[in-house]
Amino acid sequence: MSESTAADPRLGLRVVHRRYVPYSHAHYAGNLLDGAYVLGLFGDVATELCIRCDGDEGLFASYSEVQFRAPVQGGDVLEVEARLTRLGRRSRGVDFEARVLCRARTGQPGAGTSAAEVLDTPLVVVTAVGTVVVPPLT
Repeated sequence: MSESTAADPRLGLRVVHRRYVPYSHAHYAGNLLDGAYVLGLFGDVATELCIRCDGDEGLFASYSEVQFRAPVQGGDVLEVEARLTRLGRRSRGVDFEARVLCRARTGQPGAGTSAAEVLDTPLVVVTAVGTVVVPPLT
């Protein structure tokens, strides 16, 4: 069976998760998180994408590209998206993007210890291209 064409209605399927990042997950000075945190979230949205596309959780096979564009901090509200870009016989190409929607304002003049704000424009923090695989049809 050859690669599916753009006529397949599953192409472009999107899954979006939102998550508050607890301060307790910060590991580094400046309240920063490690990059693996977002990669774990990419795995979660890829799992739902596989379920919706193929009725199976699938398995992550590889990343062909990962770009850490800006820091993720404790107190952020992240939106993580997976979009299906390619359909093979068993493999699926997926584009990922993580964005900060809300961020703590601590340390800013006049801000309380729990002050936070909704960002006017979401901040893209991580992008990636990956491949997941699903079991053969029975």
